[in-house]
Amino acid sequence: MGLIEKDTFICFDLETTGLDPVNDAPIEIAVVKFTLSETLEAYETLIDPEMPISEVSKSIHHIDESMVVGKPKIAEVLPDIFKMIDRHVLVGHGIGLDVAFLVEAAKRFKIPCSIGSRPQLDTLRLARLYGESPVNSLESLRRHFNIPAEGAHRAMSDVIVNIAVFKQLSRGYKTTEQMLERLKKPIQLKLMPLGKHKGRPFSELPIEYLQWAAHKDFDQDLLFSIRSELKRRKGASSFKQAANPFSTL
Repeated sequence: MGLIEKDTFICFDLETTGLDPVNDAPIEIAVVKFTLSETLEAYETLIDPEMPISEVSKSIHHIDESMVVGKPKIAEVLPDIFKMIDRHVLVGHGIGLDVAFLVEAAKRFKIPCSIGSRPQLDTLRLARLYGESPVNSLESLRRHFNIPAEGAHRAMSDVIVNIAVFKQLSRGYKTTEQMLERLKKPIQLKLMPLGKHKGRPFSELPIEYLQWAAHKDFDQDLLFSIRSELKRRKGASSFKQAANPFSTL
């Protein structure tokens, strides 16, 4: 890795039967090897998951069982995918989940796999750092950057949009290492990104909700933001007590 313009990246996206990497399976994968100036290689295929596709998943990607009958099994395509990924930096939106699906599939079929140790550039987290888009979903970022729509919510259309978003979000960095180094640290979020308080500043959230959320299995940025707000309030409370000479009377 060196200057970002000279590096080669891998962007990939999965559609799946559900959201659990252990108990669900990929039904479509798209992989693109690219530099900031050109596409080097592209691969996409539907996959027979050998299990039912959940109704919730069907409503998102509109892939049903009839479309995957006779398609290759994941064990057949993984070796070629891993060969294409090679030792390049991975790019994706919430890419940790996609990586987890491939790691679990490789484990299930005893296929050698090092993808879990590859450097990852998550465009969701880069968008949080960028901070100028009101919502950080891929579709919102596409609209924010005036990127042309690619049609249905399918793996390859998402990859094409994701690469275009990545090119916008990487503009402030000279090297890939710079980006990777920054993403090692948690990112302070401005607004609660999910749940019943979605869209509200952390300073407005009830203390009971923050205390509950601080122990949930959220990503590192959200937990950091929740715990930072709790720490801020504790500090403010301590200051008020110290400033009031009668507080202990």
